[in-house]
Amino acid sequence: MNQHDDTTPLTILHLGLGSFHRAHQAVYLHQLQQLGACRWVLAGGNLRPDMAETLSALQAQGGHYTLETITPQGERSYTRIESIRQVIPYQSDLAPLIAVGAQPNTRIISYTVTEAGYYLDPKDRLDWATFSDLQADLAAARQGRPGQTIYGALTALLRARMQAAAGAVTLLNCDNLRHNGDRSRSGLLQFITALGDTDLLAWVEAHTTSPNAMVDRITPRPTPEVAERVRAATGWDDKAALMGESFIQWVIEDNFANGRPDWQRVGVEMVQSVAPYEEAKIRLLNATHSCIAWAGTLAGYQFIHEGMQDPAIRRMAYDYVTDDAIPVLDTQDKPSPLKLAAYRDVVLDRFGNPAIQDTNQRVAMDAFAKIPGMIAPTIRDRLARGETIYSVAMLPALFLAYLQRWHQGQIPYTYSDQAMDPVAAHAMCEASDPVAAFCADSVLWGELANNPRLLTAMRDASARVAQFTAQHKA
Repeated sequence: MNQHDDTTPLTILHLGLGSFHRAHQAVYLHQLQQLGACRWVLAGGNLRPDMAETLSALQAQGGHYTLETITPQGERSYTRIESIRQVIPYQSDLAPLIAVGAQPNTRIISYTVTEAGYYLDPKDRLDWATFSDLQADLAAARQGRPGQTIYGALTALLRARMQAAAGAVTLLNCDNLRHNGDRSRSGLLQFITALGDTDLLAWVEAHTTSPNAMVDRITPRPTPEVAERVRAATGWDDKAALMGESFIQWVIEDNFANGRPDWQRVGVEMVQSVAPYEEAKIRLLNATHSCIAWAGTLAGYQFIHEGMQDPAIRRMAYDYVTDDAIPVLDTQDKPSPLKLAAYRDVVLDRFGNPAIQDTNQRVAMDAFAKIPGMIAPTIRDRLARGETIYSVAMLPALFLAYLQRWHQGQIPYTYSDQAMDPVAAHAMCEASDPVAAFCADSVLWGELANNPRLLTAMRDASARVAQFTAQHKA
């Protein structure tokens, strides 16, 4: 950023070329390049052998693709995104990714990981006992091989970078994990400590930073209809086209180890602390999104916008935010920098956009990571203040009803949850008192497990959910 006399391109290496990255981070860099700031470019690839068709399409198209954006009013626009200059093919040894990561001109390594993909317990310790792939990656790292978790991959990338004396690098999360930079860094350092590589540990501590960041843009999985609309609008048979809502936001702590793009020129908010923005987004948007997906599935809907058109579901979401989430985020001693009621209304409008066609299946996934990360904090804050949890209790109660449907084989799609132990989840549903078993689960609740006020509120909320589902069967 500060070496304007040098025209050598500087690279951001992104791990995970999924839809969200291509509708968010890649778009911001494209917009910056459109202003003539072309120094920074993107290279990207995947840590696992998934998305093979999309990766091969991107390679064939030189990294270019079309993004369709849709406003809540249904207005569509089309942009050809050209910021990804290198699509790195997948190899099980990650050698092509590692080679790019070890280049001195690679200054930022970014990644999009699900909450469960960090393998952290409620106290931010790596959960070695639960996750065999974490153990497998440690064994691979001891033999000098990369693994498929974010820690196994980063360890291999950073070791190669250290050995090449390639200089400092920023590790940048682009995902929904709360305090994502701090927590993923903690997990990485724990992994390297367990590996016993003291040289690498010292190098990472001295030559990397991990800024916290908050990202936001609803990006459904691409459908064939998106490609058809892109072809009709642009004349291009784009095999990697995707769609997202018109709203976009990125808030990043300005803590970079070796330069960064001038992202603030295209609307990225560079701040000292991302915490209040992050809390508002996670509790007002992400938790509400899950509420609508679970309730919508129980009511027989397929899409998020259908749930938002149901007055009972919209009321659940609105009451949760208004009654319980906003009061703990905006207090006299710690006012929020955001206008939370206005933010709530924007969020609900976004979820009601029928053109997005966002599925309940996509949003409902990974609840065993989302409840502790997105919902339990509001319950904990309310209980600590001696306040009721009447409205927020509806969210876990909806998921319990959803889980019981899953247990009975009555969810109309495949439910995916990296953090869930299926045996334990089935046992919970088969218990003589499923509500008590649910409230006793330490994966979901941490120190709140078996809390009597939580249990009382959950019993009441579960009765309301049963009434809701009965009405939707009628």
